[in-house]
Amino acid sequence: MNCRTNKLRDAVVIALAASVLPAGAAFAQDTTQTLDKIEVTGSRIKRADVETSQPVFTMSREQIQAQGQTSIGDIIQNISTNGSSLNSTYNNGGNGETRVNLRNLGSSRTLVLVNGRRWVGGTGLGGAVDLNTIPTAAVERIEVLKDGASTIYGSDAIAGVVNIILRQNFDGAEANAYFGQFDKGDGSRESYDFTIGSSGDRWHATVGVGYVKEEAVWAGDRAISAVPAFNSLPNTGNSSTTPDGRFGYFGQTGTNSDGSPKFESTRPDGAAGYFVTGNGGATWRPYTSADSFNHAPGNLLVTPQERTSLFADAGLSITDNVRFKTTVTYNERQSEQILAAMPIVLGRAAPGTNGANIVISKDNVYNETGRDIDYIQYRAMETGGRIYKQNVKTYGFNGAFEGDFEVGSRFWNWEAGMFYGKNDQTDITTGFFNISALRNALGPSFIDGGGVARCGTAANVVDGCVPMNMLSGAGSITPDMIKYAGFTAHDVYGYEQKTYYANIGGELFDLPGGAFAFSAGVERRDESGFDDPDGLINSGDTTGNSRTATAGGYKLDEAYLELAIPLLSGVTGAQLLDFSVASRISDYSNFGNTVNSKFGFRWKPINDLMVRGNWSQGFRAPSISELFSGVSDTFEDVADPCAGVIGSDPNTPPASCAGVPAYTQSNSQIRTTVGGNTTLGPETSVSKTLGFVYSPSFVQGLDISLDWWNIKVEDSIYAQNAQQMLDACYTQGVGAICDMITRDSTGQISNMLAVPNNVGTMEVEGWDFTVGYRLPDTRFGAFTFVWDSTYNSNYTIEDPVTEGYNRVGNYLSRDNYWRIRSNLLVAWQMGDFGATASARYYSSQVEDCTGANYTGGVNGNFGRLCSDPDHIGRGNKADPQRHIPSVTYTDLSGYWKTPWNAQITVGVNNAFDRDPPKAYTTFANSFDPQYEIPGRFFYMRYNQKF
Repeated sequence: MNCRTNKLRDAVVIALAASVLPAGAAFAQDTTQTLDKIEVTGSRIKRADVETSQPVFTMSREQIQAQGQTSIGDIIQNISTNGSSLNSTYNNGGNGETRVNLRNLGSSRTLVLVNGRRWVGGTGLGGAVDLNTIPTAAVERIEVLKDGASTIYGSDAIAGVVNIILRQNFDGAEANAYFGQFDKGDGSRESYDFTIGSSGDRWHATVGVGYVKEEAVWAGDRAISAVPAFNSLPNTGNSSTTPDGRFGYFGQTGTNSDGSPKFESTRPDGAAGYFVTGNGGATWRPYTSADSFNHAPGNLLVTPQERTSLFADAGLSITDNVRFKTTVTYNERQSEQILAAMPIVLGRAAPGTNGANIVISKDNVYNETGRDIDYIQYRAMETGGRIYKQNVKTYGFNGAFEGDFEVGSRFWNWEAGMFYGKNDQTDITTGFFNISALRNALGPSFIDGGGVARCGTAANVVDGCVPMNMLSGAGSITPDMIKYAGFTAHDVYGYEQKTYYANIGGELFDLPGGAFAFSAGVERRDESGFDDPDGLINSGDTTGNSRTATAGGYKLDEAYLELAIPLLSGVTGAQLLDFSVASRISDYSNFGNTVNSKFGFRWKPINDLMVRGNWSQGFRAPSISELFSGVSDTFEDVADPCAGVIGSDPNTPPASCAGVPAYTQSNSQIRTTVGGNTTLGPETSVSKTLGFVYSPSFVQGLDISLDWWNIKVEDSIYAQNAQQMLDACYTQGVGAICDMITRDSTGQISNMLAVPNNVGTMEVEGWDFTVGYRLPDTRFGAFTFVWDSTYNSNYTIEDPVTEGYNRVGNYLSRDNYWRIRSNLLVAWQMGDFGATASARYYSSQVEDCTGANYTGGVNGNFGRLCSDPDHIGRGNKADPQRHIPSVTYTDLSGYWKTPWNAQITVGVNNAFDRDPPKAYTTFANSFDPQYEIPGRFFYMRYNQKF
């Protein structure tokens, strides 16, 4: 067969990878040849033609290694179809995982396979796969299917499929060494791997080891992240919980508009407000915004991790027609996140928590005010910060018998095997405090006869307790105080997957276009997982986020049938016309049956043009976390519509807040309780694609593809965030949401309850466009140009509290809706030398000028940061917006193939040192973690073949 369309796919790969490969590797096949039948991602039918009705692209090992990255996840996240995904730039809210999120539909709606088999889920139990659990050194290539495939693979394949193929049939030995670092001298990365393999007439075996180490970058070492809100007015985004403390006495300061008493925090002189103390409270002064704490430098900007991996692949031909194959992998990840020191918030400052009734007793030896202090905020810098460490061990085993036989003159094949995957994770967290211990340490205390401060009274001593001093400024908490009241949390997570499968396929009879072929199979899968938090976290007796244990699982049985129907071939107007049809039935132990089907076609009216299209149903089963998650806390930044003052800015509550005292919201982080829902059903979807591949014979080396796609997801599983809940209740009047909001007598929110439900609808639509052109060889070398783009035209989400509007071009916190992501590659090769230049483009967006960083009106940050304050939005309503500019990152690399069978590659990513665009609604930073951090990244890779 002619490999012109295969060349296109290889060319697409280069640009999508957003970095560079040795140019000669891109288009290795220019001649007509006979190909063995293989299984292509998106189909179980083995065929010689690798171009199916669904768009698939492939990244080779050479392309992967040439990109200056040490994580498979970072490489995949650079493709133009990827949306916002967890990665190592997530510090607050990160856990060391790197995920993929095709079409920005959510990581749990992208299926990840390894060697064509579903990979074990991450220990977050949310259904998404951690790409860092897959040994980087073991990867041979990556295939990405940009279409739904639930009929072939089952749940989760709504947005697409990422199939990571590990090395096999390797003969020889190879070693790689890599080192890279930012031009600021930080964030170094190093990687080493060694692979050896051999094969005989009836066997093959490959063994490899790998090690990756990625160092941290501190937020304080980049200007844009050294403050909570870059380029804003001083103290914007700072925390009111400071190392010197922020205290108050709860008391009456006047009356509300309805004549009822008004209660709020007061200072020692009785005036409303807060105070800062020194010398145990013997002296005090009013707290002002100048006292607020810049917590940003104490956070990481890029989180560190180490990964160690082992892998082995082997195969044995038992007979001429029966073979056994097995792949074994092991990967260990050690990762870390560091947040600013623990904000201890107690008493009236922490409504709804276990510490809401704690006071600094007037009888505490360190309290010289003579009064109980019942509003308490103190940042424990003495702990060195909140440090989260993960150790994740991932085991994978796949073993199968496979064979082939003939029925008459027809070729058939079969396979039967099992996959076992397991994730074991242990987390150790330091910098937290025990609420009960704080209650004792801040309660009554005395000096004993030996001059030692003791908790309790002389008649009732609290054994082992060390009184705590929060009233003498930063540094007043001693190591003994921390040893008593602090604790180290030990959390354990696990995820286990067992899959048994059997497939058979072959040719049945001939049609005018070729052989009518089929594949059929059955699968049995068991999945289970657990989250066993530390006892203090499980009980809620902690200053950190509490959560209760999670445990659960489900079983399923599946069967599928796929048909390839070649109607015509080699006739006028139909050089090729074939159909693909498939259906799958899935029976889940928790929600029952679901049946999903697909139809696809390919049509070549002329040899140069192929038209392709698909219609497919899909589904996503609810994850273990969504079903069985225990109750946990999260503290989101929100602005309460019912507050009379938000921070230091006056606010006019809407009429729907009647009956809620117009209190001062001094703390923007509000407690929200989340949990699972065992009554959830599956999400369902319909995917449609239509496009063409054009390779004009009169312009050799030119390939053009254009594909339209549309995905609609119904019954999507969705839980509102805290701000959405408040807006839904008090702006939209959704009574059911109001019932989930709890307030104390002062009007402050003490808790909100958010659980997932099948209530949403999502629809996305757009175009994928690729042009690849390899020029004829010249005396100056070979040149290749590839331009690949994704254009998003629609992204709409609807649920009971979210208005359905097209989000394309809008930015929400950590959620990008780029209209265009585009990658351009120019590659050159001449003899043993090569160079590449690639550009990665992210289109502009807008964000609403709302939230804590946009307060102060025209003379404050609103006027300073909001670029379009007069913008009129949906419903002809005022909708002030800020423009987030586009950005293009340029990556350069060059290589030399040495006479001693080695290759040396040097490169720089973000060569022109483009800063990330600023966004002031981003959580915990001034730019979104999908963008590159400031600075050029230089690297070198050495590859030696033996």
